[in-house]
Amino acid sequence: MTAELTRGQNHPLPRARLEIRVSAGTPVVAGATLGDENGEVHGVERVAHPGTPTLPGLEVSRQAAADHRLAVDLDAVPDAVHRVSVLLALPVGGQGPARFGAVAAPFVAVTGLDGDEVASYTLTGLEAESAVVALELYRRQGAWKVRAVGQGYAGGLAELFADQNLLEAHRLAGDIQDAVARGLARSVPAPSPRTPDGDRSRPAAASAHDPGTAAVQGATGGVSPTPQTDPQGPSARQTPAAPGPHAAPQPYPATTEPSAATGGGPIDYSHPRRQHGAPPPPPPAAPPTAPGQPAPPVAGDATGWSMEERLYNQVWGMFEDLARTTAAYRSAVDFADSRMEKELDQVLSDPRNRIGGQGDAARDAARARHEQLVTQAGEALDRDVAQLAAEAEVIEPALPAAYARWDSPVWHAYRVPMEIPMAVRLGDLHLSEAERIRIPMLVRLPLERGLWIDSGRAASLDGSYTDPHETRRLGLETAVAHAARLLAVYPAGEFTVHVVDPAGSGTQPLAPLVQSGVLDAPPALGAAGTADVLARLTQRVDLVQMALRGGAPDALPPGLDTSQQLLIVNEFPHGFDDRAVNQLRYLADEGPAVGVHLMLVADREDSAGYGPLLDPLWRSLLRLTPVADDHLADPWVGHAWTYEPSLVPPGSQVLRQVLGQVAAARRSWPR
Repeated sequence: MTAELTRGQNHPLPRARLEIRVSAGTPVVAGATLGDENGEVHGVERVAHPGTPTLPGLEVSRQAAADHRLAVDLDAVPDAVHRVSVLLALPVGGQGPARFGAVAAPFVAVTGLDGDEVASYTLTGLEAESAVVALELYRRQGAWKVRAVGQGYAGGLAELFADQNLLEAHRLAGDIQDAVARGLARSVPAPSPRTPDGDRSRPAAASAHDPGTAAVQGATGGVSPTPQTDPQGPSARQTPAAPGPHAAPQPYPATTEPSAATGGGPIDYSHPRRQHGAPPPPPPAAPPTAPGQPAPPVAGDATGWSMEERLYNQVWGMFEDLARTTAAYRSAVDFADSRMEKELDQVLSDPRNRIGGQGDAARDAARARHEQLVTQAGEALDRDVAQLAAEAEVIEPALPAAYARWDSPVWHAYRVPMEIPMAVRLGDLHLSEAERIRIPMLVRLPLERGLWIDSGRAASLDGSYTDPHETRRLGLETAVAHAARLLAVYPAGEFTVHVVDPAGSGTQPLAPLVQSGVLDAPPALGAAGTADVLARLTQRVDLVQMALRGGAPDALPPGLDTSQQLLIVNEFPHGFDDRAVNQLRYLADEGPAVGVHLMLVADREDSAGYGPLLDPLWRSLLRLTPVADDHLADPWVGHAWTYEPSLVPPGSQVLRQVLGQVAAARRSWPR
């Protein structure tokens, strides 16, 4: 039975290996400190946080997230540690809330590896605090207990660490926030909540009632200023008790034997079942299966009001499933390694085992147990991966154009759409444990962040592309492919692309956009052309912002283009003076909210002369690469996923054909 704690209450812990699950409703930083009998922390090396996520017996998340799972092995913490304090903090300097009083009360649960809750605590009563010690696991007379603390700090992490007598409190707090900012910058954007009524019709539909309102909605992308969380969305699966189309898999227990590590409960290695129950129309019914066998995968087997939304949720469900099942496998292997190391140390610590057959037998037994645990975890992973691979094979052919690869047959029947899709595919993601599964990287529309196509030498995973001219060409070709896809998935006249090529070096890669006629103007050249484009887009952002703030949408100039705008900048910062750089930073920060988006093709080393001035710019953009690279992280566990861009197959005419249709539709669209 779960012990529901109130502040100050404690409860014994029946086992050493535990999980601490956090649900906050908004992205928070999760960490832990290792303290002595008095709760004092002796040095930054006793703090687990996103920048240093692993300590002996403790592992925390590598980035801020609304839900966390912290792994604890109390048998592995140093003997000098008597308190493990679990802390939560709000990220600093982002768009989120600055105090816990502005969000729902965080919920923290201590569970066994089988998911059974031992104790839980809801942190109520927080107001101005931005950091809080949620729980502490403490050692008393050789036994471990958990206590609900709920001690908040308005001064954030710096004040929290100072209260634990950590001498470098302020420096560590700054380092943690920097690590969080870097983690958010490399994280694949999690699905945005949809509006409460589920309406995703294009903003121009409002023009029948109020043309001025429709213009502002078109300029801002139709984003609701106060979106509501959709309980049916993929993020709802992160709560293990909540049923969903893709329930989050439980971590693999380290052993199938009843013991202190598992609590003696049954262990379920099965992959989570796919459940139906989406709003009408329902997905196709699966054929009957033999008893005890999982149902065959079905495309659209997720919640949603349309097939497009169900496929989107299903892809994100697979993404989460693979992230969590891989995390469970890695955790099980890490436990097997640490257990074998501990057993071998025990054998060597006994002088009687250092010589003779008794020691050899003990070492062989430890290695055999290690191999058994790793094999068991691998079998469970293989079973889950096989089911996900089968699901991927069914989903890929059913994806619409916005979600499909360029080599999909769906592009041969392409027609310019009448509505904006939910998302667009920017590439594929995969993990080394499941090479055969490619997860489509679907990013919600309108884009919430700009894109940075890294054309530097470090962009290649294997280092095979070392010629800077080759990597820059590949980078611009990748940008063109992404821009062409965005043009193709938006209705005619609702997406406009501008190109800045100060040095004029991108003539050949830009040819598909220029020759097809989808650009309103040729690429801007030189410093003067760059300044002109930046001035026009900056003015557009200012005008729309003033209209929104003043509640006067009809005050927009009659000739203002209210479509979504994409600015492609090649070889940044070439051709940019200080004023242009500041304008670009302004567009990166303020543009997405009013429908102006950036796509930079750049090598960060080229802008090294600006120093830290441009660090916020790079962090605000989603970094993509023209070749395979393992720089992106998932929003749940923080694995490093290998990203592969969505490129047009060599020799294919699909890009020319699609852009030709887009250009024809734009010419016939009334201006």
